[in-house]
Amino acid sequence: MTIGSGTFQFTSNPWLDAGLGALAAVVAGLVLHAIFLPIVRRLVAFSVHASTVVQYIARPTRYLVPLFGLQLVWEAQGSALPGIGYLRLLTAVLLTFAVTWTAIRAIAGFSDAVVRAHPVNITDNLAARRLKTQANVLARLVIMVVVIIGVASALMLFPSIREVGAGLLASAGIAGIAAGVAARPVLSNLIAGLQLAFSQPIRLDDVVIIEGEWGRVEEITSTYVVVRIWDERRMVVPLQWIIENPFQNWTRTSAELLGTVLLWVDFQLPLAPLRAELERLCKQAPEWDGRLAQLQVVDASERAMQIRALVSAIDSSKAWDLRCRVREGLIAYLQREYPEALPRLRAELTWHHSSPEPRAAR
Repeated sequence: MTIGSGTFQFTSNPWLDAGLGALAAVVAGLVLHAIFLPIVRRLVAFSVHASTVVQYIARPTRYLVPLFGLQLVWEAQGSALPGIGYLRLLTAVLLTFAVTWTAIRAIAGFSDAVVRAHPVNITDNLAARRLKTQANVLARLVIMVVVIIGVASALMLFPSIREVGAGLLASAGIAGIAAGVAARPVLSNLIAGLQLAFSQPIRLDDVVIIEGEWGRVEEITSTYVVVRIWDERRMVVPLQWIIENPFQNWTRTSAELLGTVLLWVDFQLPLAPLRAELERLCKQAPEWDGRLAQLQVVDASERAMQIRALVSAIDSSKAWDLRCRVREGLIAYLQREYPEALPRLRAELTWHHSSPEPRAAR
């Protein structure tokens, strides 16, 4: 072993020494990662959030730890070693990307932990859907910021383009104004995403009517919302449109809904038997939640009267099925018990002495 100027050398070839040190650093990093990862998992096993985050960052830290040790080896080498500057730069860039990747996975893991802790596959899932929406939207926005910071930090490592990276971080004023003018729709959607995350006019799995289309909110990204229409089509709506335009949200505060069934019948129909039939149909319907089954006359014309059956269900899907069941049942009851009460056109025949034929008068 020889001693050089301020550095230890195991051989007379400095590059061989650096290579052996780098190999030892990588191996040591992998061994340390393999040893400490199970220990950390056991230490945080009591917390669902921490356990999920550790699970998510297991893969990127497998590269992060050896890269950190490798960078320490390159920094310990003398600057006179040919090409050492390029290796330091390359390792620093890879280390920056590894740190960015780890941060992204940690954010995604925490978001997933929040969603797992509040499952939406329960009857009263309003609070769970609220948290899931906030976690998904905020996680995407924070990940976007982390990516920007990571790219800017990597650019600042290159002396020739360091000003570009510094400008990406420090010149947010002028650059922000210019970028805002050029990319106003994108930025407006990002701001709308923050508004949506906190005010939450819609959440995941909400039942909405947008542009006359009935569907459920399937996905909320940082710039748009995907609504799954009842016939399996997908409607993509920009977040800015959601903020600026009115739409119907049937599950804003509760999933419970009232469904209506409208029928036109003749004036001679007795209402008491029809009310009893409505109650019977609702009690036999699995979709009915037992809250309301009401029959009322809501309109009348010179020919018939309009009755409205008002029924209740725990969500929009069951309300739709219940309306169809009640409508079919009431029509079948009228056909069977009161066929003469179905809507009909009334006419009266009058005779005129001057005409041999009778004339119909309404």
